[in-house]
Amino acid sequence: MIHIHSACQTRLVDGKLLKSSGLHTILLRAGYFRSDMHSTFYVEMGYIKCVSLRNIESADREFWELIAQTAFANPFSAERRELNLKLTGSPRGDAQVLFEAVTDRLQKMDAASLRFRDFREEDRDVMRHAFLFQVYHRFFDALDQLVLEQIRAGEKSCKVAFATELLDALGSRGFSRDESLRFFGIFYQLRRAHFFIVHGLIGQSLSMQELRRRLWNNVFTSNIRWYDRFLWNRMEDFSTLLLGETGTGKGAAAAAIGRSSFIPFHEKAGCFAESFAENFISLNLSQFPETLIESELFGHRKGAFTGAIEAHQGVFARCSPHGSIFLDEIGDVSVPVQIKLLQVLQERVFSPVGSRDKVRFRGRVIAATNKSLEKLRQEKLFRDDFYYRLCSDVIVLPTLRQRLEELPSELDALLEHIMARMTGEKVSELVDVVRTALKNSPGERYGWPGNFRELEQAIRRILLNNRYEGDVQIGDSTDRFLLDLSSGSLNAEEVLSHYCSLLYQRHGTFEEVARRTNLDPRTVKRYVEHKNGVKKS
Repeated sequence: MIHIHSACQTRLVDGKLLKSSGLHTILLRAGYFRSDMHSTFYVEMGYIKCVSLRNIESADREFWELIAQTAFANPFSAERRELNLKLTGSPRGDAQVLFEAVTDRLQKMDAASLRFRDFREEDRDVMRHAFLFQVYHRFFDALDQLVLEQIRAGEKSCKVAFATELLDALGSRGFSRDESLRFFGIFYQLRRAHFFIVHGLIGQSLSMQELRRRLWNNVFTSNIRWYDRFLWNRMEDFSTLLLGETGTGKGAAAAAIGRSSFIPFHEKAGCFAESFAENFISLNLSQFPETLIESELFGHRKGAFTGAIEAHQGVFARCSPHGSIFLDEIGDVSVPVQIKLLQVLQERVFSPVGSRDKVRFRGRVIAATNKSLEKLRQEKLFRDDFYYRLCSDVIVLPTLRQRLEELPSELDALLEHIMARMTGEKVSELVDVVRTALKNSPGERYGWPGNFRELEQAIRRILLNNRYEGDVQIGDSTDRFLLDLSSGSLNAEEVLSHYCSLLYQRHGTFEEVARRTNLDPRTVKRYVEHKNGVKKS
């Protein structure tokens, strides 16, 4: 029995062919068969019965609307936490609980064979999202396993054993094959983005939660409905600029973006068009002399310059249509190179060194620097037009000291993560040793000028020497004091102790320090002599 809108009158066909007609058009638009099928088809059981389309019952409407909102909410946003709380009773949510809740509601609706087009227009969009949500969560674990399998496989794209089952599941809910293939690609993209954003960026401080939210938006936009309808295959024009101090994790953030691009599924081959392990290319621009940067970026022809004994492909040529290029230390490149990069971003074409051929670039560009671009622009060392081509999105990564000020326990999570990576297993005994050593020196209020990268080396030094004194270069008393002062990590006693000691080192007498600070000489002496005994950063 076929359900169509009640506006169509019942029509008996008695086993005859139903030829192209108004009724055929209604059925075609309703999605009962594809436009590429033959223009006639047999009606099962010899008749069509016309009945009204389904409505969402009022008792179920709030649930399905919440599911539709959840399907498109950023998983790292406050909105998603609120939706999870309403649906599961926990702000963290549970994929299996959500899947079971949706499946149970559908069973109560007797919806085993329902498609989203079986609902009236006002409910159709909600149920479309609900069916997508159900299929996505049904294959949740399989998609996660595929991500891990592809990481192990490397550059070769893995076969997807469950692909036909997933595509058929979408088809059974009324999605065309083309739509099903697109959503399969988006499902895979969602799980990759979640994996790399969660596992590549450790910590639950407020600034890290905000960073994850921003990275997700960078991949899927602030409204994934826009992404679904208009932008899923057009994100190459959205360049990204990552800013932050050295060691804050700009490379990890870039990788999370670059490895989460949309990759189409090739149904005949049974695998995705390429491996995400090979479609992200990173290049540190500061490691190349000026004479070689253009060759690394754009490649060169054989004989293009002295020493070019064979042709070389640059990163722009190696980048796949679904890939991304990460240009680290973009603040170090010269103005002439900036001009050539600007041309690539504007026109999406480049020429290898020594060639006039125009090569098309279809990937996405992510750039990063630890320098002040504002200062470089003021000094005319960084072109404004180049900056405006890079800044579709500007993400500032938080410093380690900011993260620890927001959530001191984040240090424990970082220690456990780094130690597990070093040893290949969780070693709570060594984590305790390192934590105690760091508490003694350089102290709980140390500013960590080298951020996460410095913390990694501090752990190694403690394992070797059972002690870490802090960054020796920044350890100059003046710089160290200013760093701690700017971070707001000193109390009044520590400020006076540090300041008096600095003045004493410069002027040499307690009396001169007392005169400059308007303190009693005996008080100055006490601050200076007991400075090392005061708990400081």
